[in-house]
Amino acid sequence: MKLSGFTLPALAATTLLTVAGTAFAAKTLVYCSEGSPEGFNPQYYTTGTTFDAVSVPMFNRLVEFDLGTTNVIPGLAESWVAAPDGLSYTFKLRKGVKFHTTPKFTPTRDFNADDVLFSYNRMADPAHPMAKTTPGTTYAYFDDMDMKNIVERVEKVDAMTVKFVLKKPEAPFMANMAMDFASILSAEYADRMKAAGTPEVIDREPVGTGPFTFGSYQKDAVIRYKAFDAYWGGRPKIDNLVFAITTDASVRYAKLKTGECHVMAFPKPADVALMKTDPNITLVQQNGLNVGYIAFNVEKKPFDNKQVRQALNMAVNKKAILDSVFQGAGQVAKNPIPATLWSYNDKVTDYAYDPAKAKALLATAGYPNGTEVELWYLPVTRPYNPDGKRMAELIQADWEKIGVKTKLLTFEWGEYRKRSKTGEQHAMMFGWSGDNGDPDNFFVPLLGCSAVKGGGNVARWCNKDFENAVQKAKGVTKQAERAVLYERAQVIAKEEAPWITIAHSVRFDPVRKEVIGYKMDATAHHYFNKVDMVEK
Repeated sequence: MKLSGFTLPALAATTLLTVAGTAFAAKTLVYCSEGSPEGFNPQYYTTGTTFDAVSVPMFNRLVEFDLGTTNVIPGLAESWVAAPDGLSYTFKLRKGVKFHTTPKFTPTRDFNADDVLFSYNRMADPAHPMAKTTPGTTYAYFDDMDMKNIVERVEKVDAMTVKFVLKKPEAPFMANMAMDFASILSAEYADRMKAAGTPEVIDREPVGTGPFTFGSYQKDAVIRYKAFDAYWGGRPKIDNLVFAITTDASVRYAKLKTGECHVMAFPKPADVALMKTDPNITLVQQNGLNVGYIAFNVEKKPFDNKQVRQALNMAVNKKAILDSVFQGAGQVAKNPIPATLWSYNDKVTDYAYDPAKAKALLATAGYPNGTEVELWYLPVTRPYNPDGKRMAELIQADWEKIGVKTKLLTFEWGEYRKRSKTGEQHAMMFGWSGDNGDPDNFFVPLLGCSAVKGGGNVARWCNKDFENAVQKAKGVTKQAERAVLYERAQVIAKEEAPWITIAHSVRFDPVRKEVIGYKMDATAHHYFNKVDMVEK
């Protein structure tokens, strides 16, 4: 049931979120997010929706990215030293860092080396006593990036020093350590919950060292956080942070206009022009470090046939999608990485839109009368795709022209991701926002062989030549030499066509004028620990 365009649950959540005249007394910032987190342990997941709600507000890494850039700066480690041979990194840990206190846990000590070892070894060692606390979960990013074949071991040098010993030189290692999956958990909290017979609590009720503490979660409606008074980086200027989960972009915009939320995720491109003229809204924008794509599950017919994949590429009118779905706020994608990223291969030739040629190639592949396929489309707005359903409808119409009948399917976001990790999908709409500014972050987690197991490679495509190129690039220190290898990988990916690369989008963050100090993140996360609020 709906009332004036708002669902009743949304109205109920909104009523809880704002009390007229008191919002600024306690400096409560309401962020209209686009979806629910998959869970509350950042080690398990790979999506920005989850990271925004979990690792960004509540956790830290040994090193982090300077906001707005992909420059690595100190985090829970004050400093680090790399061995000359590139086979070890020694981190000096920050003293005096406090963990959060919750109704079930009061820490008795500060952050130290034990927490680093626990956080890493839990992912690395299948026999670790806390490795399998929540059934059905995997350490997705850890697996996708093949970390078990990168890090030999983590050593505790002393209480405030840890050493990562690598199996081989790894050029993007430091950038990888700043990523969300490398968030540091509390070993003491884990021990306490294990002793209580409830080890799964650590995955459900997070304890970190970040700027906000977890308050409560009403599924698919609202997440509440409190400023952490003892945060090592300085207490946030706002007192309360509220995520109002609002899956409809039009409803998010309506709430932003009325002041029911102060920042919103991922506006519809069609609304951007209006936002630019609204005196109450500041529209922050930048080219996204992202790619939106359709992945073909190469383990299933007819996508196991390269010619079919190529034909379906030729049949899609990308320019029409860019005009209709992105409203021109982006560019057509021909490679898995955006043109702003070093090693982009502009010499790659994309598949031209040619339905007649596509139909002929489909016949050559053994499907003269066409075929039937499924296309899963995104159920939520993403930075790389503002309207999954509309994109799917356009692709469905394009494929129909070459005799391919397409059944459109979708699921709730968490279910969508869960099913895709096991290979249930046929053709699947997905995308990626870069996590660290290194090409490796696109190629290995999305198209690498190890990422088939981890679930990030939803095409389930494992190509020997591609794998050799990207793995060799990881062990080379000179950027120019790495770039040559990544350029080769892009040629292979285009020829083999496990994806249809659709678009690289422009990102927009609409922010109400009473919010000051907001800065756009290079990796598409939303950070609120540095913002303040003033009365209009």
